[in-house]
Amino acid sequence: MKAAVEKAIAELRVTFPDAAVAIEEDGNGGAYVTLDPVPIIGPYAQTETWVGFHIGFQYPASDVYPHFVRADLSRRDGAALGAGTSQSQFRGRAGIQISRRSNKLDPAIQTAAHKLLKVLAWMESK
Repeated sequence: MKAAVEKAIAELRVTFPDAAVAIEEDGNGGAYVTLDPVPIIGPYAQTETWVGFHIGFQYPASDVYPHFVRADLSRRDGAALGAGTSQSQFRGRAGIQISRRSNKLDPAIQTAAHKLLKVLAWMESK
């Protein structure tokens, strides 16, 4: 695993200290990462989720995209999850894909932890 990816995982552990962080190296210098549990707020019936994503070997020059969350995520008001979400899988686990690409990636600012915080903020604002 590349040093930058290891550093990203270390930052995730600090940013989400209550989550277990599972890592599976991808064989190319990157890693598949799952954090569980991660708290969520906003319109959801659930208060926590697992979150999975891939940190590619190009990191930090590449976006960490997409993110995946629990398959049973639902809104308290019964409305659909809406645009930017779709039923999917992450590493064989049923989930919902959260599609939030960073169009203007600045590797000096946007770390894997920062991107996850942005995805959670977007989810909570929906």
